[in-house]
Amino acid sequence: MKADPAVQLRLLDLAGVDAELGRLAHRRRTLPEHAALTEAEAAVREAKDALVQSETAAGDLDRDIRRLERDVEAVRARTERDRTLLATAGARQATDLQHELDTLARRQGVLEDEQLEIMERREALGVDLEHARSVLAAAEKALADVIARRDAELADIDAAEAGRARAREDVVATVPADLLAGYERKRTQRGVGAAPLRERRCQACRLELDRTALSALRNAPPDEVVGCEECGVILVRTKESGL
Repeated sequence: MKADPAVQLRLLDLAGVDAELGRLAHRRRTLPEHAALTEAEAAVREAKDALVQSETAAGDLDRDIRRLERDVEAVRARTERDRTLLATAGARQATDLQHELDTLARRQGVLEDEQLEIMERREALGVDLEHARSVLAAAEKALADVIARRDAELADIDAAEAGRARAREDVVATVPADLLAGYERKRTQRGVGAAPLRERRCQACRLELDRTALSALRNAPPDEVVGCEECGVILVRTKESGL
């Protein structure tokens, strides 16, 4: 393949732009915010689970409190009824009513003790519930902060990529189709399409060329498109090549 040396030099501009685009793509993939986002999302899920557990436990205790309130009210109502009956009851009925009143009193005491215990547990759980809500709020804020940082980084990368893409289009417009096709083929195969020969060393693979390869390059016409025998990329000769 033939190409004017000045045109070959444009491949270095193109390779430079592609290297920048590669670095931007790598930066996009390896943003620390990606890992931070995963951790923040896990923290939110954990906080939500903890809150649900606390809310469920609180709901269970609230139902127990309401049940006990109904039971206590039922005992009180029965006690009031028996006291009313006791006022007009005969001796035998009075004995039965008094026995039932004693039983109801004991039952009410048991229910009220249980009610007090559950209310104390509910009060303690209320503290845990508020703590779980504050933990979730903090986790959600941390998640929002990470998302904001990630989005800002991605927007910066998007802008840089757009600028580099425009620069690439400008360079591509100056490169002949056959030379561009060869460059793109090498870039697909090797990851790098073209590199300069500097001080007898290919700047793509960083290996110094042997005497035979250097002799071949010296003897090749300036417009001959040559390649690195080690890595296969298009090798662009410059004043710094050391030939």
